[in-house]
Amino acid sequence: QVQLVESGGGLVQAGGSLRLSCAASGIIFSIDAMGWYRQAPGKQRELVAAITSGGKINYADSVKGRFTISRDNAKNTVYLQMNSLKPEDTAVYYCKVVSRYAYWGQGTQVTVSS
Repeated sequence: QVQLVESGGGLVQAGGSLRLSCAASGIIFSIDAMGWYRQAPGKQRELVAAITSGGKINYADSVKGRFTISRDNAKNTVYLQMNSLKPEDTAVYYCKVVSRYAYWGQGTQVTVSS
């Protein structure tokens, strides 16, 4: 059974930092890309950052220079370090893991107060 366990969300003031983690288990095929998406109320889910097994990284323009994605292949875990958070970063953040199939985490709430 595949499980993606996310952690690290919460409430933070503008300018603060949070670190999200997503640990994947039960995936029998090799993992290619791992990434983070977010969805704010009334908006579509959007890509925040993604990293391939080869280390290629892609960021949304809105988070470049503030967020850093990384992964630990031995632990099948992807991280998102979020610095200089802004109120517009408030959303539910979802982890996505792409192997032979794509898997989504349950989401973790990030709220940034002004």
